[in-house]
Amino acid sequence: MKTLAVLHVSQLVTLAGPKRPRVGAEMGELAIIRDGGMLIRDGKIELVGLSDEIEKESRGAEIVDAGGRVVLPGFVDAHTHLVFAGNRLDDFERRARGESYEQIANDGGGIWSTVEKTRAATEDELFETAKKRVDWVLKCGTTTIEAKSGYGLTLDDELKILRVIRRLNHETPLEIVPTFLGAHAAPRDMTPNEYVELVTEEMLPQIARAKLAEFCDVFCEHGYFDVEQSRRILTAAWKLGLRLRIHADQLSNSGAAKLAAELKAATADHLEKTDEQGIAAMKSAGVQPVLLPGSVYALGSSGYPRAREMIEAGLAVVLATDFNPGSSPTASMPMILSLACTQMKMSPPEAVTAATINAAHSLNRGDKVGSLESGKLANLSIFDCEDYRELAYWFGIPQTHSVYVRGERVVGA
Repeated sequence: MKTLAVLHVSQLVTLAGPKRPRVGAEMGELAIIRDGGMLIRDGKIELVGLSDEIEKESRGAEIVDAGGRVVLPGFVDAHTHLVFAGNRLDDFERRARGESYEQIANDGGGIWSTVEKTRAATEDELFETAKKRVDWVLKCGTTTIEAKSGYGLTLDDELKILRVIRRLNHETPLEIVPTFLGAHAAPRDMTPNEYVELVTEEMLPQIARAKLAEFCDVFCEHGYFDVEQSRRILTAAWKLGLRLRIHADQLSNSGAAKLAAELKAATADHLEKTDEQGIAAMKSAGVQPVLLPGSVYALGSSGYPRAREMIEAGLAVVLATDFNPGSSPTASMPMILSLACTQMKMSPPEAVTAATINAAHSLNRGDKVGSLESGKLANLSIFDCEDYRELAYWFGIPQTHSVYVRGERVVGA
């Protein structure tokens, strides 16, 4: 068994605490050990404590001298669209000239342009492109992500994307939690109701049988899928054993957050337009809000989700990148921390909690990752700073020193 001792950590940000998502004041409690250390055996954390104490137990271990740097749990990015072909540079330039998301979509851009490129790509081509993005993710200090399909919109193409996600899971160090988002948009040659029928009667049963997804998601929004259509898809997914997520209230207050509560979904994501009633409904049903400030920023909007109200209401807030080619082309969780602090007025400890242990629980991984505690996987990131708050403070600057997944170094010299 391989043994590793991580020593001389300026701040070991453990997030030790209750075995559930953190809410309210708990989101500000990071359980930091100064001059900390960890003993790792066979890919799992065995001991956490002061560096001197760990050093006494480290006979025969490979020593990792953190050199007064910060150590955090590997970030958990709970909302990404990792697998797609091409880019949306034309959309990016058109938005810079003042065109809206809806104008661009109506003119052949948006989700549909990525669908066409993704359909045209082979499975191997999608895999090779996504593998490069996995490197970006790891270099930002993230060790677990959720990844959605949704750029296929046919049975064969959705299956193709989900198979690529499974292959990435097997052939890269990144742990990827797969989500079926067949209901991302309706194909051009079908009405939304016809497509809902295809999703519920053909796609979902095959995906469930093949065990290609753990979650089902739907883009519940005006012009995409309304509340009733979303309810039909998610109810069918639940009956097949999939957990539920919803793209909710991004462009309008459509009632999607309330639907998430009604169906007891694991998460409601985006929530830029969610009001007090939606917040109260999510609280009553234990739905975790996944906030995506990167997409608000990249779309040039100022309408960020009401993070402070959600925290004060007792919701277990999650932060994620929404990594995708159209509205959030970033894999950087540190950048998301910065946006959370500056634009949504979350404190640095709240943001870290939302990007680690709360995110892990939203993916049903809270018992394995998201904090640095005995018995959990040794997924950790070492950052080239002395204070964890520097990650959000020095925005846009890479500070990752090294990254470990199950005790194996995957980034760094």
